[in-house]
Amino acid sequence: MNFTSLKDIPTIETQNFLLRGISLEDAESLYSFMSDRETMKYITPFPVTTLEEMENKVNDSIESFLRQKEIPWVIIHKADNELIGMFRFHKLHLWHKKTEMGAVIRDDFQRKGVMTEILKPLLEFGFLTLQLNRIVGDLFASNKGSQRLMGKFGFHKDGQLRQTDFDGEEYHDTIVYSLLKSEYDAQNKGR
Repeated sequence: MNFTSLKDIPTIETQNFLLRGISLEDAESLYSFMSDRETMKYITPFPVTTLEEMENKVNDSIESFLRQKEIPWVIIHKADNELIGMFRFHKLHLWHKKTEMGAVIRDDFQRKGVMTEILKPLLEFGFLTLQLNRIVGDLFASNKGSQRLMGKFGFHKDGQLRQTDFDGEEYHDTIVYSLLKSEYDAQNKGR
């Protein structure tokens, strides 16, 4: 399958979670945690402040999918059917066969293995279905949990970029991690 033939965002299921395409109806649930400064501290210093702003972000993500620049999912906890996060491949470039990952997990589900469980099928989708060559994680240097996650999945630390993000008070370094298709194939040989 080729990304250009995707008309809808595919559903991905794991033991505990369901990832499905984002929709405008998800805006209120997303707003409940994406408006929280603490939850968003490694993403942006300026989280959404109104439901309308969240609706606009959801619409932007859907439009980006239609332009083949992003694939946005919401993460549903199957046990209670609650929306507990968002994951997206963004900065998607099909000619260069690369994308960047972005995720936000509701505070009460952080540090509980959500990303560890969902990342394996997402990487499989990226490398095998989309036929990407490079998947990137661009993280605040202070985000130690995500750095450990990148290491667990064999991502290479490409480098640290100095003072790339400003939060209104101070500058933050970011660390770029990447996983190449050849590295993914080597890790999954014989599985």
